Amino acid sequence: MESPTSRLLESATPISQGAEAKVFRAYLHPSLQRSSSELQSNASDIREPILLKYRFHKQYRHPTLDTTLTKARVAGEARAIIKCLRHGVNVPGIRMVDATEGVLGLEWIDGKTVRFLLGGGAEDEDEDETLEEGDEGQVVKEDPLKEYGVSQDDIMGMIGSEIAKMHSADIIHGDLTTSNMIVRHPTPPKGVQLVLIDFGLAYTSTLAEDKAVDLYVLERAFSSTHPASEPLFASVLSAYKEKMGKDWLSISKRLDDVRLRGRKRSMVG
Repeated sequence: MESPTSRLLESATPISQGAEAKVFRAYLHPSLQRSSSELQSNASDIREPILLKYRFHKQYRHPTLDTTLTKARVAGEARAIIKCLRHGVNVPGIRMVDATEGVLGLEWIDGKTVRFLLGGGAEDEDEDETLEEGDEGQVVKEDPLKEYGVSQDDIMGMIGSEIAKMHSADIIHGDLTTSNMIVRHPTPPKGVQLVLIDFGLAYTSTLAEDKAVDLYVLERAFSSTHPASEPLFASVLSAYKEKMGKDWLSISKRLDDVRLRGRKRSMVG
């Protein structure tokens, strides 16, 4: 018999696919206990959009090993998100977990990635560029940040603050890039909010070294995706430092060491 999760995947709309997982947009159906009159009077609440992350089976792995690894990784990602939520980190809420099927259902975040908002382009995303007419009828790109009413410095401050909250909870993201950060579209009474996403490589660690590596990965992502990004990342570190307090000193020292190792590897290879 086909499982409810399988039926949900069949009805979902594909968004993207990586080496480890496929991502879909899907809808959860309302409770069957609600009457038809309730459903008609609350039509706007009938279907809630969610993001489905499906870790598909790998044919090259032994079936037993594949099932075990898939379960562990889905459960590990869910645990990392839950711990972040408990510590006030802005992450998507969890809507469903089916570790056996390799599926994690998450809150759908309405917004744009930081990569897109900083002009780095959209990566596997359907994010339209807005154009406006400039001097002498010349068509120019409109600053996407205008829609959110924030500046680049505001965004950098939010990034630093959210990463600090995550690291204070001893969660290491493992893949910090501007593609894995979404600025949620402001809706009253909430203002603009930065949401960290994609915790597929996340793990728990109290080590300053691991937190420094997390920051270094983001620094490299900035330099490769966003030209002249040094001032931007400096703003991120400034907000991070303020939020981390006394823990910043040990992380800062480790970050310098990690940078040195990274430069040496670049020179060799």
